[in-house]
Amino acid sequence: MKTFYSILINSLAATLTNTFVWFAVTFWVYLETRSVIATSVMAGIYFATVALSGFFLGSIVDRYKKKTSMMISGIVTLILYVLALLTYIITPEADFKNPANISLWILIVLCLLGALVGNIRAIAISTVVTILIEEDKRDKANGLVGTVNGVSFLIASIFSGLVIGFMGMTWMLALAVGLTVVVLLHLITIHIPEKEIVQTGTHMENIDIKGTIAVVGLVPGLFGLIFFNTFNNFLGGVFMSLMDAYGLSLVSVQVWGILWGVLSLGFIVGGLVVAKKGLGKKPLKTLFVSNIIMWTICIFFTIQASIVLLAVGMFIYLCLIPVVEATEQTILQKVIPHERQGRVFGFAQSIEQAASPITAFMIGPIAKFIFIPFMTTGAGVDLIGSWFGTGTARGLALLFTVTGVLGLIVTLIAMQSKAYHKLSQVYKKPEPAFTEADAMEAERDI
Repeated sequence: MKTFYSILINSLAATLTNTFVWFAVTFWVYLETRSVIATSVMAGIYFATVALSGFFLGSIVDRYKKKTSMMISGIVTLILYVLALLTYIITPEADFKNPANISLWILIVLCLLGALVGNIRAIAISTVVTILIEEDKRDKANGLVGTVNGVSFLIASIFSGLVIGFMGMTWMLALAVGLTVVVLLHLITIHIPEKEIVQTGTHMENIDIKGTIAVVGLVPGLFGLIFFNTFNNFLGGVFMSLMDAYGLSLVSVQVWGILWGVLSLGFIVGGLVVAKKGLGKKPLKTLFVSNIIMWTICIFFTIQASIVLLAVGMFIYLCLIPVVEATEQTILQKVIPHERQGRVFGFAQSIEQAASPITAFMIGPIAKFIFIPFMTTGAGVDLIGSWFGTGTARGLALLFTVTGVLGLIVTLIAMQSKAYHKLSQVYKKPEPAFTEADAMEAERDI
């Protein structure tokens, strides 16, 4: 367990750095441009890149040792953050106030890719749990991983707002470079006991998209779980794109950053509960119950223009995210052989995140041209404006409410599906759903 805890500490520092950068850049872009479309496009680019890169990053984790994969992640991230810092220094400040300026988007993309490469680590640590932790304790270990993500989210939320508000982008990027160097130096001292990985063929051949799809199909109901999470991410893109704009309409950037830090305690609470109690004998049921609560909260947490109501709803919502994430990780670690887990985790990430950029790219224009006018000068003012409120922020709030209703309906339908019941039965079996020999045979058949 000592090695596992060392990996957790290292991952905390790395995740903290990448989350800090992306939060800070998002706050900064909105404050510089005051453009909802710019922040939604940022979210869309991020999710699109995550979706497209999942197959590739997962194959890196399977092809190399886990520590090597993490070192690759850290080195590439460091290079990109240094380039982002240089770009910011040499570009006139006035250029960043125009959302159409190419220099602004070069800086955004460099920061985005730096944070994105950190997803290698996210995939790797899920497979490290399989290596270091016994099967009956993995759900609790996944809870600790969720707690680490929550702590990093908390710290990053607080300091991203404060650093942007009081120190500016130069210091933010300099801190990112320094923290990344510290992460790499600490990772060098960690030894992960794992077997030598032997793979033939080029790296592109080992990405093995067709083969990964074939082996996922060997687990009854697993596609159903992935597609359910995909639809949730489709709706979740609404919050990723517009929550900062909504929150900053209620409070200052400094208060919003500190508030997110406090709310991030929800990640920690949820992760610690899973680490202590596990997910129960029926983790899929736990997943659906959590989603029902989450979407119900989304219906009501913006029903009035209240930062208190928003904060309480978001805290409960964030408490449940580690539960949802630990459920999928635990199921995949149980039903997929270790040799395939990197690619399957990467495949799941790609598919599940593919929906979010579609939402993110669409939701800015939808908010600007449909929901905001509806609640400022449109029919919504007369229909519900007397109690719901009117204005730009209330248009965003109505969009959140509609999203919550759709999420709740889909969750209730999914609970009754055949895929849910099939996967529940597979999870009860003591061994993975298939062997490496089964996987190779499935690949030959495609």
